[in-house]
Amino acid sequence: MADQADQASRTDRRLVASVDAFLTHARSARGLSEQTVRAYANDLDQFVEFAARHGVEHVGDVGLELLRDWLWEADQRGLARSTIARRSASVRAFTRWASETGVTPTDAGVRLRAPKGGAHLPRVVSADQVRAMLDGLGARAATDDPSALRDLALVELLYAAAIRVSELVGIDVTDLDRGRLTVRVLGKGGKERVVPFGVPARDALEAWLERGRPALAARAEGAASTALFLGDRGARLGVRSAYRVVARLLGDLPGEGPSGPHTFRHTAATHLLDGGADLRAVQELLGHASLGTTQIYTHVSSARLREVYRTAHPRA
Repeated sequence: MADQADQASRTDRRLVASVDAFLTHARSARGLSEQTVRAYANDLDQFVEFAARHGVEHVGDVGLELLRDWLWEADQRGLARSTIARRSASVRAFTRWASETGVTPTDAGVRLRAPKGGAHLPRVVSADQVRAMLDGLGARAATDDPSALRDLALVELLYAAAIRVSELVGIDVTDLDRGRLTVRVLGKGGKERVVPFGVPARDALEAWLERGRPALAARAEGAASTALFLGDRGARLGVRSAYRVVARLLGDLPGEGPSGPHTFRHTAATHLLDGGADLRAVQELLGHASLGTTQIYTHVSSARLREVYRTAHPRA
């Protein structure tokens, strides 16, 4: 069946026919999962439509520039980088098959590269917005509502220590050193590090530990949790629950971009650089293995760069 489809594709050089033959080959000869084949089909159907709009209906007329234009259009429409990367992989699989089976003399997609995943700058909240957010949380926590005390301590620590949400929910009470203003976290790859936090975060954590956590811990069924942060039922707070707390807060703020806990990590890193922190110190705080990963925040900190330029450059 696959051989017949391949033979048909050699006689019918229409792009749509070749795509159909490739999908048959992927399903039967290569034994790919139906989910993978459906993803190929969806991406390549859209590519066929794009090619037709540009006057290309035969597989032999597909070139590298057409493929690049297709990905560029997807980027301009604001599609996720993961989606564009998948589209690139789908069309490269197709052009590789076309070349290997003799449908085309060369592989048009061999030099096609998907955009790098880090091209989009992270969302950063202004210092004034963070202050207003924390003031609002503080007003709620002043009522001694256990969940409000937790939410204030959670956001204060996320922002103060610039930690990942997975690191946050993994913290135990014994990982906290309130005297030294540090917390021990377990990062990616099982790497442990100790990160500092400030006095406002310490005050929020003390209020949570003294007046909020005991009330939620009393709701737990079974053994008491060692977790620093607890959910409303007294068990360790999960990533999804922490995400919801932050998403509600960030969703009310102006601006576009993600509304999850990672925004506080981006924000803290950027504010540190704006305040004059050394890039390598920020790398250590964030637990980045590579300085290159941290350098994205230098792009976000352009306001400080402009100020330094105006102050220091003789021709500014």
